[in-house]
Amino acid sequence: MIEFKNIVKRFEDKLVLDNVSHVMKSGMSNLIIGTSGSGKTVLQKCLVGLFEPDEGDIIYDGKSFTKMDDEERKLLRQQIGMLFQGSALFDSMTVQENVKFPLDMFTNDSNQQKLKRVNEVLERVNLIGANKKYPSEISGGMKKRVGIARAIVLNPKFLFCDEPNSGLDPQTSMLIDKLIYDITKENNITTIINTHDMNSVMEIGDNILYLKNGKKEWSGNSKDIIFSENKNLNEFIFASEFLQDAKQMRMMELKK
Repeated sequence: MIEFKNIVKRFEDKLVLDNVSHVMKSGMSNLIIGTSGSGKTVLQKCLVGLFEPDEGDIIYDGKSFTKMDDEERKLLRQQIGMLFQGSALFDSMTVQENVKFPLDMFTNDSNQQKLKRVNEVLERVNLIGANKKYPSEISGGMKKRVGIARAIVLNPKFLFCDEPNSGLDPQTSMLIDKLIYDITKENNITTIINTHDMNSVMEIGDNILYLKNGKKEWSGNSKDIIFSENKNLNEFIFASEFLQDAKQMRMMELKK
């Protein structure tokens, strides 16, 4: 579980996060949503220590991340997996080498042990046999799966995903959503996802935080969104006529 309390972040005279508090729960798909400039990327970077909040506290499983020294943070980061928006694979490395990289960095395991773990996670993301391929030789969806494999290779307790469906077609996006969701449930991971994808919100939104202008505007789950009367949230989620129709159909299904 990750809890953050009264987070404030400024860049010079611009207030980006304004007293934001929320709890990201273990074993759940925790989504941060909002328009561009709402503060969701800055919030995620605060949570992993890339930015320091000006005020407030960030708590990992009861321990204050804000008050940790460098050594304590280094140990905690070994429990954090990151899936970057563009996958961020090393072009000069094979799939196997990319996934093995965190093991080389943070463990003293033998090469045989490392390769065994690499093959385990590649199998989990349905990439058996892709070990020797380079990023340039695989599709965008496969690159995302390699990114997921690398993010979970150290058995993280916390998984951060930045726009995991960016650049993917709808069918591949749904497969990536399901993969992240299933891995989260199987391993009781605290997964935090920044997303613009409304299908992700509706399908895997266990715990959703909606930011607007740097403030916490709303929180709840995908079912709560359907019945929400928050005007700003409804305009953000159901902006098009098609999505409004989909909302009405979903409401009828849930009321049955």
